[in-house]
Amino acid sequence: MNAMPRSSFTVFDVALYSAVVFAWGFSWIALHYQVGVVAPEVSVMWRFALAAPVMLAVAALRGERLSFSVHDHLRFALLGAMIFSTNFVLFYYGGEVLTSGLLAVVFSLASVINVWLGWLVLRAPIDLRVVAGGVLGFLGVAAMFYPQLVGTTFNHAVLIGLLLCVAGTMFFCSGNMVSALLQRRGIPVFAASGYGMLYGAAGLALYAALHGFPFIVEPTVKYIGGLIWLSLVSSVIAFGSYLTLLGRIGADRAGYSTVMFPVVALAVSTVAEGYQWTLPAIIGLIAVMAGNLLVLRRPAKA
Repeated sequence: MNAMPRSSFTVFDVALYSAVVFAWGFSWIALHYQVGVVAPEVSVMWRFALAAPVMLAVAALRGERLSFSVHDHLRFALLGAMIFSTNFVLFYYGGEVLTSGLLAVVFSLASVINVWLGWLVLRAPIDLRVVAGGVLGFLGVAAMFYPQLVGTTFNHAVLIGLLLCVAGTMFFCSGNMVSALLQRRGIPVFAASGYGMLYGAAGLALYAALHGFPFIVEPTVKYIGGLIWLSLVSSVIAFGSYLTLLGRIGADRAGYSTVMFPVVALAVSTVAEGYQWTLPAIIGLIAVMAGNLLVLRRPAKA
């Protein structure tokens, strides 16, 4: 039986898709501008302390319920610990030695990792395309980092930064599994995310206080502008646009945004940070994109 034909993109779909790619593509340079003066734990805490009430307000406007059991709140806290705190803190530390474009490339592997975790946790089916895509993605990232890792002297700092970002991506993907399980329980996405952001911010505030990190804001246009972008545009507008797009065109086509925003991030990094393109980097980027497309592309039905 032939697959049911799917409708073409509308102007509204294109606008939503563009908003997601633009918002998340520029989020990495905004993150990079926050690295330096303020402790990463405090910067991420400010981000989600601002985003959480906005997300919960959106949930209320959408008519989502905001009253949940204690057990559900424990799950929200787990979501916050994985996606809305640890994930980003590790990327902030990685951003001390890596350019913003490379941060986005590592994060784009989430589309591959999610499939494997979905198989492990959610018992979702997996096929050879995913295996091939994962291999391409891994080789692509290795090629992009090759010039910085191999040379006259081995760059331990870059390797540590890369491993931190990989760990951050793993936390993000694990949080995706928590979110998927919450949705299976009928928990609305915006409400769960809002509470997750709230718990993530609270956990980071406690951690920062216990370690004596000052609760400061760097008084610069780059830092404050980055904070506003990350809190409102990347955390609320982009997330809302992505979820809306997900319901309109399907997860597979919406998922292509994870392939496109690293391209935007690398273009921004080239202009703003002087990212130097090499032949291995170009080949690596092509391999990463090909791997993601292979994983996200839905096979034709007979």
